[in-house]
Amino acid sequence: MDRRTFVTATGAGAAALSLAAAGAPTASARTTDRPHAADTSLLHTWFRDTYRSMRAMTTDFGLTADKTDLSAPGRPVPSQNTSPTNIGCGLWSTVAAAGLGVIDHDTMHRRLEHTVRAVEKLERHHGFWLNWYDAYDGSVLTSWPGTGDPVRPFLSSVDNAWLVTGLRIAADADPQLRPRISKLLAGADWSYFYTPYDPADPVKGPGQLRGGFWTDTGEPTPHHYGALNTEPRMASYQGIADGSLPTDHYWHLLRTMLPEHEQEQTPQGAYAVMDGVRVWQGHYTHRGRKLVPTWGGSMFEALMVPLFVPESTWSASWRTTHGRYVRSHIEHGLIEAEYGYWGFSPANIPAGGYREYGVDAIGMQLEGYESHGVVTPHASFLALPQARTEALANLKALARDFGAYDEGYGFRDSVDVVTGRVSDFVLALDQGMVIAALAQELSPGLLQRPFRTGGFDTRVRPMLGRERFSI
Repeated sequence: MDRRTFVTATGAGAAALSLAAAGAPTASARTTDRPHAADTSLLHTWFRDTYRSMRAMTTDFGLTADKTDLSAPGRPVPSQNTSPTNIGCGLWSTVAAAGLGVIDHDTMHRRLEHTVRAVEKLERHHGFWLNWYDAYDGSVLTSWPGTGDPVRPFLSSVDNAWLVTGLRIAADADPQLRPRISKLLAGADWSYFYTPYDPADPVKGPGQLRGGFWTDTGEPTPHHYGALNTEPRMASYQGIADGSLPTDHYWHLLRTMLPEHEQEQTPQGAYAVMDGVRVWQGHYTHRGRKLVPTWGGSMFEALMVPLFVPESTWSASWRTTHGRYVRSHIEHGLIEAEYGYWGFSPANIPAGGYREYGVDAIGMQLEGYESHGVVTPHASFLALPQARTEALANLKALARDFGAYDEGYGFRDSVDVVTGRVSDFVLALDQGMVIAALAQELSPGLLQRPFRTGGFDTRVRPMLGRERFSI
């Protein structure tokens, strides 16, 4: 079916497109109205079903598996593999379920304790967890399920940040587990991933976090996580908060690449000195709006972290760029690409496999993430704080027009809105983002409590308050 014909046939999506194309006013990037009672009830239903999918992906051993294929005959079976991120998602999902009254406190404790007990058994190195485990017995994966391809043991800074996030949330919610979780976290020193700043050679000494280390050789990745507006900043915030990273690490992260470096756009901006660090406060412009780009242009890069660390509350600059970033996704889907739907982020390929999706123009990478007509529901959930009305309408349209919602499992992972193909899978990471976003919408601050106190309040909050993006 021709793309324009398909979009025209999709009801509310096409109506939104025609309004936008005609230049009609749209809701502001920061929607202040609360959902109607019917929408609140719907959000609770979406939460319950999404949490049910997370429970279905949690094995008897206590770990949340990576994904589940809903097309499998009989009861869907979770995948064999899991990662620190998936396990973290399972932990905060259970805390959110208790906070929203879906389960009682005793059930929360039993489920959290079950997972903490499993995490205590997992092999660790330098206080951190390896990237892939067997979800059914906790053993380290040495070959990839289904293919037999070898898997090298790897410590990922970004993946460990999400498990530490889940453990901190669990400890905050369940005092009985705090001593055990404190013991688990005692060796998690973020300086292990950190390369100190060297003014004589900022390429070799950038003041940034490495992607990770292969533990079989001790070899580090050749790259560092340099882009500020991407998900690895969760590790940066945690290290700054606990004192294992210096505060100036934040100012060595890139708002854009330096203007002389090849990238998606030639950035505009100016240099500023922040806490003694000379910072290129660069920005991109998309459809007339100045914003801080991510690496690839996807939604989760920019908006997963503020589900936990209240960037938009602590920083007007962060609040501004988050809102404009969401607006770019909306207008790309409705106006630039004319899909009639929006929200692009790494997800399952509806026809099979996995890849990154995004809005290329707001990613620094030259070969950025393209949208390819694949919309993922978790991107709309991430946008709830910035564009509640549009996000709800988009999600309702995906459910109505494509059958993308599955009672008992929540939204399928992705939809090709050009062909109409819906993914057969749900992914723990993406469901975990949906749950955290719904928790923030229905009970603001529920999962943010451990990131509003201690070093987050005394070190991270003042630092964000000094941020002055050139936008």
